[in-house]
Amino acid sequence: MPVPAPDVVRAADAELVVTDLARSRWFWVDALGFEAIEEDDEVIYLRGYEEFLHHSLVLRKGPEAGLRRLSYRVRTPEDVQRAKDFFAAKGLPTQDVPAGTTRGIGEAVRVEDPFGFPVEFFHHAEQGPRHVQRYDLRRGAEPSRIDHFNVLTPDVQAAHDFYAELGFRTSETIEDADQIYAAWMFRKPTVHDIAFTGGAGPRLHHIAFFVPESHQILRACDILGSTADHGHIERGPGRHGVSNAFYLYLRDPDGHRLELYTSDYYTGDPDHQTYRWDVQDPRRRDFWGHDVVPSWYREGSTALGLDGAPKALVHPPVSEETVHVGADGLGVVTEAELQRS
Repeated sequence: MPVPAPDVVRAADAELVVTDLARSRWFWVDALGFEAIEEDDEVIYLRGYEEFLHHSLVLRKGPEAGLRRLSYRVRTPEDVQRAKDFFAAKGLPTQDVPAGTTRGIGEAVRVEDPFGFPVEFFHHAEQGPRHVQRYDLRRGAEPSRIDHFNVLTPDVQAAHDFYAELGFRTSETIEDADQIYAAWMFRKPTVHDIAFTGGAGPRLHHIAFFVPESHQILRACDILGSTADHGHIERGPGRHGVSNAFYLYLRDPDGHRLELYTSDYYTGDPDHQTYRWDVQDPRRRDFWGHDVVPSWYREGSTALGLDGAPKALVHPPVSEETVHVGADGLGVVTEAELQRS
């Protein structure tokens, strides 16, 4: 008899390992305006102005940068155990995480999904004041809330099918008659909580944070330009075809990629239909036709296993020169280039 999936509410939290905590604090707090909720010499807990759970991003000091975990909130305390049972029934590694292991978070279960990503499920979390209308406190890009994760995996179809079994629905895909090259999947009623995009994995492509208005994205660019830190701007501003988001991609001091975005759409109706982009449609990358910088396709953050060790990369099958789908579309890369990714 199939083991029931947990009731996942949304993407809620991520933890990144960073090598220079002071430099990371400058980028995330001083430049971009995230709220530092708690911090010490080893870790910083951050959240956006709209959020009331303890945090939505953890920066933890370590010798090598990487993705320590992606976390989802589940609807009830019982769903934490359901998550453990669901993954254990498939022979996947699980770990019980006692309350308080991550500051502000109750009992959780941490698992490794079939594609090598460290994933955590929790229900209980401490709460704090929500600063939706505390305009006097806002700084930088005024980030509101965490929205989604985007990860690189060599088998998008398998990832799509597994997360569909976990209860995720599909808002958009990039595909042709033979295969799915990328899939955007959701639990909350927006375009996505997780996106699976083609490439060597397991790697994190980016974590995305919602901002209320497009001018806050432009302000982030102006701030980084005015301090001669424009090198942290990787791509954009621009308009995605997929999701319709107005976006900006930045790289933090360790190279972790984040997206600031606004203006996607509602997906909560039970008969919401998947929008299927043809892989040959150039608008899927950028609705205005802008070129995509090569680093955006080729680079990502190393995923760490439950033991904290970097996960070995699995590469998509390639020929001497092959059409290869990067994080939102078609590109041509050589095998040598792929091995360097």
